Amino acid sequence: MADTKNTDAFVEFERVQKSYDGENLVVKDLNLSMPKGEFLTMLGPSGSGKTTCLMMLAGFETATHGDIRLDGVSINNIPPHKRGIGMVFQNYALFPHMTVAENLSFPLEVRKMGKSVREEKIMRALGMVQMQDFAGRRPAQLSGGQQQRIALARALVFEPELVLMDEPLGALDKQLRETLQFEITKLAHDLGITVVYVTHDQTEALTMSDRVAVFDDGRIQQLAPPDKLYEEPENSFVAQFIGENNTLEGVVKEIKDGVALVQLDSGEIIQAKPINVTTAGERTRVSIRPERVEYNKERMQEGAFTLKAEVLEFIYMGDIFRTRLRVAGRDDFVVKTRNAPDQDRLTPGTQIEIGWLPEDCRALDA
Repeated sequence: MADTKNTDAFVEFERVQKSYDGENLVVKDLNLSMPKGEFLTMLGPSGSGKTTCLMMLAGFETATHGDIRLDGVSINNIPPHKRGIGMVFQNYALFPHMTVAENLSFPLEVRKMGKSVREEKIMRALGMVQMQDFAGRRPAQLSGGQQQRIALARALVFEPELVLMDEPLGALDKQLRETLQFEITKLAHDLGITVVYVTHDQTEALTMSDRVAVFDDGRIQQLAPPDKLYEEPENSFVAQFIGENNTLEGVVKEIKDGVALVQLDSGEIIQAKPINVTTAGERTRVSIRPERVEYNKERMQEGAFTLKAEVLEFIYMGDIFRTRLRVAGRDDFVVKTRNAPDQDRLTPGTQIEIGWLPEDCRALDA
């Protein structure tokens, strides 16, 4: 976990807790430190505490315990409008009776900026989101994607150092979402702003973020760059929540030279990398990503560990083949292979051998 006394930290949560009823903690002892210019995503299922953390940072909720600091200054008692933070919500929150330009002018008027300065900043912010020609329109005359661009411009117009985004693309269709994901990330990096982004969409989190904090049950389960989160999950929750994942359950037989021998409940012995297991006799859930498994003997790497399997379903998906197998008594084991001329197309009912490298298989908590 990041050091809370980090002098380079721009946003810091130190031992922050939140309870709405005085008994149940929605956020439990949160320590989090972010440098300036980072794009951090808080990812997790509904009720995991991610939005509550964002609302405490914005000032719309108060922490029950602990300290939240911005650039070294405690902001616990500073009202939202004085924190200088830009906000973008899923529902746009634009004023319907105002034009686009008036919507953008509002945060500048609150900050008592003169008319010529306001006009210059408004046009610059609209330029950032390619909406210069829409200044005179009202929100009702815009599509959902255009409204979200305006909401983004309004959050950036007063040049905040920190922007908070709460599921901003949730209401948009897939293609538009993907376009805006790319634009928001590029804009954040070009402007050097710090972004805290909340979503329950893991693809969004992996494609946009410098780091992702995975929340569950009011705690950060893992905080890491996207590739590390996907390749090296630290516990079963993260492994299951991020991307597609195969799990097999069993008992640790021994741990030697950084390798755990695991006897699966179906009897087979496999090798895995011990992550949250330390001693023989412990129950474990081993995790292996679908694209790390191979069934073509020619393509298997040296040192690959093999296991018998039965083909249940073979799905052609264009760029990849998705094969569902019965492995170690389970019917939900999936293999993803690239569509290539030398890759076999399997028939349901076929008995095959699958293989993977022991370091790609992780022995996690049960």
